[in-house]
Amino acid sequence: MTAFNRIIPNKLVTGNRIGIVAPAGPFDADKFAAGCQVLVNLGFEPVVPGDLMRKTGYLAGDDAHRVSLLHQMFADPSIDAVHCARGGYGCMRLLPLIDFAMIRRHPKIFIGFSDITVLLTVFYMQAGLVTFHGPVVTSLGTGTPGTRQALTAAVSHGQSLEIISENGYVLKPGVGDGSVIGGNLTLLAHLTGTPYMPRYAGHILFLEDCNEPPYRIDRMLTQLRLAGCLEGIAGLMLGQFNNCGSLDELKAIVTDIFQDQDIPILGGFDIGHESTNLTLPIGLPARLDTDARRLTYLEAAVS
Repeated sequence: MTAFNRIIPNKLVTGNRIGIVAPAGPFDADKFAAGCQVLVNLGFEPVVPGDLMRKTGYLAGDDAHRVSLLHQMFADPSIDAVHCARGGYGCMRLLPLIDFAMIRRHPKIFIGFSDITVLLTVFYMQAGLVTFHGPVVTSLGTGTPGTRQALTAAVSHGQSLEIISENGYVLKPGVGDGSVIGGNLTLLAHLTGTPYMPRYAGHILFLEDCNEPPYRIDRMLTQLRLAGCLEGIAGLMLGQFNNCGSLDELKAIVTDIFQDQDIPILGGFDIGHESTNLTLPIGLPARLDTDARRLTYLEAAVS
């Protein structure tokens, strides 16, 4: 668990202001505009800093600029949530610069996925803040209605969520209880051995990835296993692994890596790098039930 009491952020209501940050890579202006329009259509007011579109090579501005915008949006009392423009690469570079105590003093809904996995996980571990693995702004414009509905349900409804694996496959049957943690497998592997490495024991671990051949999926899971990260987890749920080899190859790798662990393993969740990307609260207690093909949260993700 975290070193702090869990913090449930306040829910969003119509008219709330969502601050946009770019803690990782630069982004496409047209996709960004389309995503902002979706936020407007959902009833929110996107707040876009004037210098958000900065670009420094493969980063959305230098480290000081990116972390400054992040701090600015959390500290501003008029901002009700913080939404990441895009993933890419860059969040790990910010970790030594982030004021986690300030974020704990000003808790807000924080949304993103892919490279943002770093911040979702570390905000939960370092500040106790429940975060939201969900679509970034640039993916909202092309996201399915289900993507938008799931985001709204997670951040606005104030009710316990249930996420069903519509095309679910069971690798190990059973039921497991624990707070949900995880996200992009590559980023979690890269956190291993750093001071910011999550503590996975007692958690339901979620994993997704894209554009990684099967041997790399095997290598990253093996790294996590050898580092002891997988010991004591309460369950495993798998999202989308698009362009990562065949589903049969993925199943074989996961089955082999987890062969000695008596935990429920359920795959097929529509979460990850595809047009349907359901929102998954991180740091919140839940139950993974393979017979029911679902993850059921035991409390609401927002208050």
